[in-house]
Amino acid sequence: MTDLYESQRAMRAMRKAAMQRGVVAVLDVGSSKIACLVLRFDGTDRLEETDGVGSMAGQSGFRVIGAATTRSRGVRFGEINAMQETERAIRTAVQAAQKMAKIRVDHVIACFAGAEPRSYGLGGTVSLEGNTVSEQDVARVLASCEAPDYGAQREVLHAQPVNFALDHRSGLADPRGQMGQALSTDMHMLTVDAMAVQNLAHCVRRCDLELAGVASSAYVSGMAALVEDEQELGAACIDMGGGATSISVFLKKHMIYADAVRMGGDHVTGDISMGLQVPLTIAERIKTFNGGVVATGIDDRDMIALQGETGDWEHDSRKVSRAELIGIMRPRVEEILEEVRARLDVAGFDNLPSQQIVLTGAGSQIPGLDGLATKILGQQVRLGRPMRVHGLPQAATGPGFASAVGMCLYATHPQDEWWDFDLPVERYSMQPIKRTLKWFRDNW
Repeated sequence: MTDLYESQRAMRAMRKAAMQRGVVAVLDVGSSKIACLVLRFDGTDRLEETDGVGSMAGQSGFRVIGAATTRSRGVRFGEINAMQETERAIRTAVQAAQKMAKIRVDHVIACFAGAEPRSYGLGGTVSLEGNTVSEQDVARVLASCEAPDYGAQREVLHAQPVNFALDHRSGLADPRGQMGQALSTDMHMLTVDAMAVQNLAHCVRRCDLELAGVASSAYVSGMAALVEDEQELGAACIDMGGGATSISVFLKKHMIYADAVRMGGDHVTGDISMGLQVPLTIAERIKTFNGGVVATGIDDRDMIALQGETGDWEHDSRKVSRAELIGIMRPRVEEILEEVRARLDVAGFDNLPSQQIVLTGAGSQIPGLDGLATKILGQQVRLGRPMRVHGLPQAATGPGFASAVGMCLYATHPQDEWWDFDLPVERYSMQPIKRTLKWFRDNW
């Protein structure tokens, strides 16, 4: 835990330094595409501490000055499985974004889906040393949260205080400066497979870049696609990517649960490819232009030319009805949504004040998906696009860019994490500092 704590703090410091220099890149490493956005900071409110938990880590006004995407290679289920291929794709995206921005970028903040995320709810209570809550008291109450034994092969990706209570008053956003006797906190901790994070860090380093932060796609997609009221009252963001479908639940503007289903749009494409006996590229095109999940009477007569390239004229000139295509796509989409429903049930989503569900990600653009999702997930379903940010090209404003836009917000308006506070030394004095520095040097 010491090693991780120090490495996360080091990345946080690196992000602040990059923002002060005025430019940082965000990288969305997905299964179907890799997107890179270059952000320039205009100096307004830069690193200025304002009221409320979530602002202690510093905020900044920014503008997107470079954007690029490339087809993802070497990423499966949201995780890297071919290092050289992924490195080449990241280099391509970053170089194209740098060219558009006309500036060199040294620091990137990356997000990824998959890696088997697991959520934990932690709690802690301490007695105040004085009459008012100080920054040290906040640090002590965070340190008092006992982390579960989450396994040697896993790492903490996010550890955020989501609620503070002072004596009998709960639901405090920021307890500092308030008077009381005992301070309590509830913390949400998200762990992921350690190798997925280390592979990403290693891949970024091989691209001659510094990793200044890493985040879960589920978290940043929710930040981008949910409006303020939804984040406050309770909502789930379902980000349907190519290789994985990320799930995040927000309440009181904090993420309180995250998970991922190892299925996405690529699996629908694969089903079409096998069902119609066409290459994946043609299956993807058919899905994009003709796909759907709700059949009507006219779909039996609506014929789609497959246009294969095998050289066999009869095979290449086949036609199928749109109803047949929908019959192939719908079972897989239903399977993904059923799996999402099961994860939301585990999270206790039905107990939230509001049960709004927002679908985003490139996979959410299948016609009729919102109607099908309403039947499986519940009544309050809408399709979500990421919020607009300054300078973002029109081509990057669709649902498929929810993670990338969310990374911009994560980079510039970060929520507090465990490692933003100077935790008491005795809590972490068990491990020698040399080992910490060695781990940081080896992995980051």
